[in-house]
Amino acid sequence: MSALIYCPFPDRETALAVGGQLVDEKLVACINVGGSISAIFAWNAEKGEGEEVAALLKTDAGLLDAAIERLDCLHPYDTPAILGWPCHASAGTQEWLAGLSDGGKSDRS
Repeated sequence: MSALIYCPFPDRETALAVGGQLVDEKLVACINVGGSISAIFAWNAEKGEGEEVAALLKTDAGLLDAAIERLDCLHPYDTPAILGWPCHASAGTQEWLAGLSDGGKSDRS
């Protein structure tokens, strides 16, 4: 089964750097980094707002917990919002992401 991870970052460069490291470490196969998003949030009993960039990371469900744990370590926020969940995917996408867990035997060209 495949998995997705959603995580906002303070800026595009940070998202790409962290995502690139996770790809290099074979914990995720891909990161998609979007444009600027506006955030309104409650934190420490106060309302705040700011700009972030959203990222969606693709991985194999068997690596989901390890990918989230590593992302938490690499992320610059003290307490980043990291949400991950298993999901259904097309056969080709499942094969590609399964390549992370099987040492690259299913790598996509």
